[in-house]
Amino acid sequence: MPIVHVTRTVEFNAAHRLHNPAFSDDWNRETFGKCNYPNWHGHNYILEVTVASEPDPDTGYVMDLGVLKGLLETHIVSKVDHRNLNLDVDFLAGMLPSTENIIVAFWKQLEPHLPGTIRLVKMRLAETSRNAAEYYGE
Repeated sequence: MPIVHVTRTVEFNAAHRLHNPAFSDDWNRETFGKCNYPNWHGHNYILEVTVASEPDPDTGYVMDLGVLKGLLETHIVSKVDHRNLNLDVDFLAGMLPSTENIIVAFWKQLEPHLPGTIRLVKMRLAETSRNAAEYYGE
C-alpha cells in the first residue's frame, strides 16, 4: 500500500518576548530587536501538521482530519491561543519561545496522542507571512 501524507492547518494568536536572562538587556535588545519589547508583542500564528500512513481500506483516509483537528485543539491550540507564551503555557515554561523552540515543543505535545499507525511527519509554524520554522522530528 502507498504511504500518503495529509496536512491540517490551525491558527492561533499569542504574545511572547524573546529575552535571554543569561545576557544583558543591551545584548537582548541588539539580538532580538522588536521581539525583545518588555511589554511583549503578538503574532497570528499558522500551524501546519502533516501526518502519514497507508489509507484505511474502509474509509480511504490516512486519518480523519476532524480527529486530528480535535487533537490539535486539545493538546496545543487550547493551551496557547490568546496566551502569553512566556508566562501562561506550562509546556513552554523556562523556554525561550522562538518559533524554532515552539515547534519542537508542539511536536512533543502532539506525537504521543496520534492513533495507531499514524506517523507525525512534519510541523510548520509561521509567525508571519515571511517567517516560519519547520520540524521533522529529528
